[in-house]
Amino acid sequence: MYDAIEDPYTYKSSTVLVNKLGLENQAELDAFEAEISNARAEEPLPDGILDFEHYKAIHHHLFQDVYQWAGRVRTVRISKGGNPFCFPENIKGQANRLFEDLRTVDHLRNLDAQTFSSKAAHFLAELNAIHAFREGNERSQLAFFTLLADFAGHPLKIEKLDPEEMLAAMIASFDGDEGRLAHIVRELTA
Repeated sequence: MYDAIEDPYTYKSSTVLVNKLGLENQAELDAFEAEISNARAEEPLPDGILDFEHYKAIHHHLFQDVYQWAGRVRTVRISKGGNPFCFPENIKGQANRLFEDLRTVDHLRNLDAQTFSSKAAHFLAELNAIHAFREGNERSQLAFFTLLADFAGHPLKIEKLDPEEMLAAMIASFDGDEGRLAHIVRELTA
């Protein structure tokens, strides 16, 4: 659950996000969102050049059936566990810088496994800190990272992913420790 103040994304007097089905129960929305985004993840993801526009297109693809604002940068400040994510007025600039840095290093191609893991962990940590969307960041990050890893020549063995361990590593990276995340990336590409 995110912390947000005066959130136009939620139903009045509620923390449930406004959605296309009109579900006002969080458990029902969570189940619908998971089912639909998982089904969309099985479809081919949008083509693109691994930039911020491509990342937004992936979010739209995954959540287009759930939220009207799928693929659009959030407009409210949010935090999780009291830790604020990038302010909405800075998202576009920070994301464009991050994706330009990714382009500058040839999208992590031609790197040995250890270097790839370290640089990929840093990219994921920064992308998570930006948290471009009101909801669906983690699933969008994983879908985008799967494409990036394939492109870089380090395809992921996604069946090895432990979601709880990944979440713990992302939280640690938010606090500046990217080692745990790099280790997970290395395990997923080994």
